[in-house]
Amino acid sequence: MNKKKNISKYFPKKLIINKIWSIQLLLGLFLLISNTSCQKDNSDTETPQNETVSTDENDNTDQNNPVSDNFKLPEIDLNHWKVTLPIGNPTEVKPPAILAYATNETLKPFMYNDSIDGSLVFYTYPSSSTANSSYSRTELREQMVPGSNNTNWTFAQGGRMKGTLAMNEITKDNDGKYHRAIIMQIHGRLTDAQRDLIGEDDNNAPPILKIYWNQGKVRVKTKILKDQNVSETEILKTDAWTDDEGHTFKEEVGFEKFTLEVKVSEGRMEIILNENETVVYDDINIQKWGIFENYFKAGNYLITRDEGSNAKVKYYNLEVFH
Repeated sequence: MNKKKNISKYFPKKLIINKIWSIQLLLGLFLLISNTSCQKDNSDTETPQNETVSTDENDNTDQNNPVSDNFKLPEIDLNHWKVTLPIGNPTEVKPPAILAYATNETLKPFMYNDSIDGSLVFYTYPSSSTANSSYSRTELREQMVPGSNNTNWTFAQGGRMKGTLAMNEITKDNDGKYHRAIIMQIHGRLTDAQRDLIGEDDNNAPPILKIYWNQGKVRVKTKILKDQNVSETEILKTDAWTDDEGHTFKEEVGFEKFTLEVKVSEGRMEIILNENETVVYDDINIQKWGIFENYFKAGNYLITRDEGSNAKVKYYNLEVFH
């Protein structure tokens, strides 16, 4: 009969316990080293501190949907416009300098993009004014030849201006009524020969058309002759003309976006609001106006000198055709 061997004879109890402890220590060290190695291998894929990783499928940082897609620019070609500002004597900026309005330090306070709604903002307040006005403006003046005022058009040649715009902000007077602003014009101009004929020192002629933002409505003013039998020389003088009674469109535009179109042809001028309401001028006054050259204007011409007054007019698009 086999007897069990007594291993304690060969391995004392204390020695066995020490060996078991040593094995456990080695196993612990092995696990610790393995853990550290795994962490090191994964460190390249961890998110660095202060960096956010988006899991949104519609994340705007996607190259196919860049953030810049959210920005809009106005649809206005400024190659044939100069702008007059309410500063200086006053200051004017012509093409090509006006094309860099977004970075031009002189223009930036008065003419800038609202990239949220895609408009060009014209801001003005009472300060400097032109020689023939008491009021200030941030207003575009058409230049058929960029940089020059000398080439203009007649009603016989015709023209059309169309713009989408909105009154953005405007102050009130002491009676609580909004101030007025001219938002579009057709301005007359004397040729050099006409200027010399009547002895004027500049080429200024009256504006045949002024379109106002007036208490939330669009109001049109034109010129009429004081004497319809005036001579061909006297008709060139500013004091031969006076204002008509004006026409106010029925639709209230308030501070909302609206569209204005002005069409002129020989002996005829038409103004259209939102392709809905229209007013036409085709009487003897318009027919005789054909003696003048003209140019379009658009922007923000604030009709007040009240301290602290100001206005912002937004243009979303503006087109001129001849």
